[in-house]
Amino acid sequence: MNALHPSLCACGSGLRALRCCQLEAAALGPAAASRHLLPLVDEAIACHAKGAYGEAERLCLEVLELAPGQGGALAVLYQIRKMQGAGVAAEALVRRLVMLDPNNVWATQELALLLFGKGDLAEGEVHARNAVRIAPTDPQSHNLMGMIMTEMNRPQVGEFHYRRALELLGQRQPILLANLAWNLKNQGKMAESRALYEESFALAPTILQTVLGWARMEETDRNFARADELLDQAQALAPGHPSILLHRAVVRGRTKQYDAALAILDRMAQQNPGGGLGTNDLLEKGRLLDKMGRYDEAFAAFAAGKRLNVEQSGVTYMAEHAANLAARLKAYFTSNRLRIVPRAKPVESGPRPLFILGFPRSGTTMVEQTLSAHPKVSAGDELSFVHDIANLMPRMLNSPLAYPEALADLWMGDQCEGLDNLRDYYLQRVKQLGIMEPGATRFTDKMPLNETHMGLIALMFPDAPLIHVLRHPLDIVLSVYSNHLTHGFYCANALETIAQHYVLVMDLVEHYRREMTLKYLAVRYEDIVDDQETHVRRMLAFADLPFDKRCLKFHENKRYARTASYAQVTEKLYDDSRFRYRHYLKHLAPVIPVLEPVIARLGYSIDG
Repeated sequence: MNALHPSLCACGSGLRALRCCQLEAAALGPAAASRHLLPLVDEAIACHAKGAYGEAERLCLEVLELAPGQGGALAVLYQIRKMQGAGVAAEALVRRLVMLDPNNVWATQELALLLFGKGDLAEGEVHARNAVRIAPTDPQSHNLMGMIMTEMNRPQVGEFHYRRALELLGQRQPILLANLAWNLKNQGKMAESRALYEESFALAPTILQTVLGWARMEETDRNFARADELLDQAQALAPGHPSILLHRAVVRGRTKQYDAALAILDRMAQQNPGGGLGTNDLLEKGRLLDKMGRYDEAFAAFAAGKRLNVEQSGVTYMAEHAANLAARLKAYFTSNRLRIVPRAKPVESGPRPLFILGFPRSGTTMVEQTLSAHPKVSAGDELSFVHDIANLMPRMLNSPLAYPEALADLWMGDQCEGLDNLRDYYLQRVKQLGIMEPGATRFTDKMPLNETHMGLIALMFPDAPLIHVLRHPLDIVLSVYSNHLTHGFYCANALETIAQHYVLVMDLVEHYRREMTLKYLAVRYEDIVDDQETHVRRMLAFADLPFDKRCLKFHENKRYARTASYAQVTEKLYDDSRFRYRHYLKHLAPVIPVLEPVIARLGYSIDG
């Protein structure tokens, strides 16, 4: 439910792109034999320009039958399939264009944009980065990088690319301003975000996405009346638009007007009986129904939202990749090997990390809000640096092996201080992002599933506190299922795969704890709710920090939590989310056998 503009202009540069593809195709050596077909491609482009799509399609198919790699014909047919909503066919065509001509910036941008639209951010990032490499002075390449980095919870990188795009354009372009405003909202920079939305709206007051993004920012900043005013303006621009209704439902939910929110969502479904609600709409409806105690209906909405997401994106759990990584980590991080693997030197001065580990929806955001209310702790939020280092390690250690096997190069004379370099890379990234606040000595890193790389973290930061937030596994599985998440190899689209990945990660944590010496503290979400002060004191002492009563009022922490929990952590501690699974036991029955061993090991039980 983002508010990003995918293109820098209201109408795309389709015809210009088709002509570029035509010229590039003509210039390619292999296409020389098909040059006699160029007049047909020119005719197809002309037909497309005047709206004669059927004739344009016929001409393209005729050309491609004779010359399957003719770029101009592929580009025209791609535009037609995209306009028809034939996503799979359109993707196949633009992928072929990129494969035939890897330096075709328009096709590369289109593929990145298409992947962004279907939620495949990981592959989208690959092509967006390539678009910047091909055309580093093209604002749209940077806009795409900004969009994808923002949605991948790396907004600082996204901000860089948005500002670069503005610089390249040489003007205050309203769409880019709105995109940058959304990015800054995701960083919690509400005043800067608001100023940019105001500027964007003044330049182009009729762009619906801008008004909706601004309304969402005000809702996030708890200015509910202002959010409603902006939604009124959006309504004047596009009466009855489903996105406006959804945003109103979100605002009603934030102010606990659940009946009103649900009525809005029902109206959305009635207004669009053919298409019904979208993925995020269905999940939002399910969460509202849950708060109203209508649990069977809530679960049905969650299930429908997840099914629709799979149908539209085609993304499913990468089980083989996840299992392979876990097996290799277990094989490498063994006590015998770790006796002779060097560690990085402790950080003696400057900022030091405090790692908050946990499966998505386990309570890590609440713990970060609690700890970052301390004057000595800055909130780092979801930092991708550990994951980045795992990917960069072979190059940084000059190793022919992948992670984790590349750690074997630490035994080489020219890499024996390699972990110090990896640690310094991490700390340099922290410095570049300006995470540390005046007076702070520690910063949090609460990237979900960082516990997967707990062995690497302990090698780079042997004295860093590792606070692992636990929660009843059935509550975690249910909560992940009720939200749109991409962490964990895309496990979140089915109960079974969420449970499968949860067990895989928790088994890996047990392995690390058995094979390594760790500065590790497990904290239960439920225990914090039961006896907040005792466990806050316990966490602060573990991190070598004095108790500060401000940590007991985490809901007063003004920073924006950039997660699905952003609304919950603005409220006082409450126990509504404890053992929520009990309302859904019959729906969770298929995964209970999978989770039972971990439930028992963690000291939980299953109560009806």
